[in-house]
Amino acid sequence: MTGTRRYGYDELRALMSRMTGDEKHGPAATSTLDVLWVLYDRILRVSPETVDDPARDRFLLSKGHGPMAYYAVLAAHGFLPEEWLTGFGAYDSPLGHHPDRTLVPGAEIGSGSLGHGLGLGVGSALGLRAQGLTGSRVWVLVGDAEMDEGSNHEAVQYAGAVGLEQLHVVAVDNGSATYPWRGGLASRFEAEGWSAVTVDGRDHQALHEAFTAPHPGRPHAVVARVESKDAAQAARATRIATGSGTAASTGTGTH
Repeated sequence: MTGTRRYGYDELRALMSRMTGDEKHGPAATSTLDVLWVLYDRILRVSPETVDDPARDRFLLSKGHGPMAYYAVLAAHGFLPEEWLTGFGAYDSPLGHHPDRTLVPGAEIGSGSLGHGLGLGVGSALGLRAQGLTGSRVWVLVGDAEMDEGSNHEAVQYAGAVGLEQLHVVAVDNGSATYPWRGGLASRFEAEGWSAVTVDGRDHQALHEAFTAPHPGRPHAVVARVESKDAAQAARATRIATGSGTAASTGTGTH
C-alpha cells in the first residue's frame, strides 16, 4: 500500500539490529513489529511521495518509546534512508528514542509522554470530516498500559459518541497494563459504541482481516495480543546469553 518496498518482513530483524542503545525498550519495539508491518505493507494509503497529500491516510504512533520497529518499517518502505539506522539515538541523528515529526519523514506526530496520540487522532479525524476528506483514514497505535491514561478514555468516549468512522485504533496488548479491563481491552471500546475485535498480534492474515473489517458509522479498534513483556525480556536475555541473537531480535510473525 505504500509503494515499492526495499526490504521484506524477513529482513526487518537485520534492520533493527543496526539500532543500539535503547535495549531496555526492546520488548516495546518488538511487540509492535507485526502490526506495523501489516499496516504499512497492506493497509495504509500513504507513500514516501504522498506524505503531504491531504487525502493520505494518517498513522499516529502514540506508543512512541522503543521506536526501532517503526524506523525499520519506514526504512523498508522507502520513507527514510537505511543508513540513518546506525545513528539511532546519536546527538546529531534524526532518529531519536522517541520519533520527532519534524525530523522523521512520514511521522505524523512527535510522541513522548503516553496518552496523547489517541486525542490527536480524534482531532485529525474530526478535521478530515470537516474538510469533506471522508476517504482518508486515521490510524493510532497505542499500548495496553497506555490505556491507563485518563486522556485516552475521554477520547474513546467522545469518538464513540460522534461516530468517528474514519478513526481506527490498534492497541498492542503485551500484558503491561496496571489496571487490565474486565472482559478484555476490547470491551472498553465496545462499551462506548465502537466496533472492536481481538486478534493474535503476530498473525498477519488475522491482522489484515481485523484491519479491513467493515464498521459503518462507528470507530474501529483492533486489540493485537502478543507475548507478555516479561516473556519477551526473558527470551531476549536467553538469545543474547547463548549467542543466538541480538537485543533487537524479534518474535516470528505468520504471513
